[in-house]
Amino acid sequence: MKKYFKIACYALPAVVLVCLMSFSFKALQNNSIINGAYKLQNGPLEQVLIFNDGYFMHTTFDRSKKQLIQTRGGAYKYANNQIDATIEFSPKNKEEIGLTKKYSFAINKDRLASDINGRKEVWTVLDNGKGPMVGTWRSSGRMQDGKVVLSPPRARKTFKILSGTRYQWAAINAETKEFFGTGGGSYTFKDGKYTETLDFFTKDSTKVGVSLTFDGKVEGDLWHHSGLSSQGAKMYEIWKLEPKQ
Repeated sequence: MKKYFKIACYALPAVVLVCLMSFSFKALQNNSIINGAYKLQNGPLEQVLIFNDGYFMHTTFDRSKKQLIQTRGGAYKYANNQIDATIEFSPKNKEEIGLTKKYSFAINKDRLASDINGRKEVWTVLDNGKGPMVGTWRSSGRMQDGKVVLSPPRARKTFKILSGTRYQWAAINAETKEFFGTGGGSYTFKDGKYTETLDFFTKDSTKVGVSLTFDGKVEGDLWHHSGLSSQGAKMYEIWKLEPKQ
């Protein structure tokens, strides 16, 4: 009997550790289950949702008029066909910044059923969030005199979320709730060439429909992004992959 209790006492911490590790992995896995891009079309108005490992962006735009209608984004947690979305930026509804909102979110093959707009709607699945560039990236530095120069994280930030086929960047200040701009659309990455096609762009709406090609490579958690900007200026940016949530 004494020997039995001795073994149980030694085994118990290991069991607790395994349980804790399993719970942590499950939480991370749940956020990743819905990685990808989703589309809802209502006449000329198009909505795109992008989810990646705990961060999302939701944007409404009219490509025919080259007009951005609304955009927002933030962190999320997913479990049991529900997302808890904590809004980090929302330029037309600043009062929702910092709030956590609950939405239904159920995927069946190539369809998504969600009430993220306040009513149940069926979205089309564009991709499943897989590919070499998939992630949430923060603009973190530049190449100067042949050397990578990184800057520390700040409240004002520019970051970009990529699914398997869609991208969107946003420039914000999370502390002051300021919004400085956004752009997004579809992208491809092949043989070291990264090409974006703009569906919306707050800095210059005349660029909507234009495709821009850059040299791109990923080294560890750094994305080297170089070429000519939308204004035609030379650039060499460094983006850092944000950790999974």
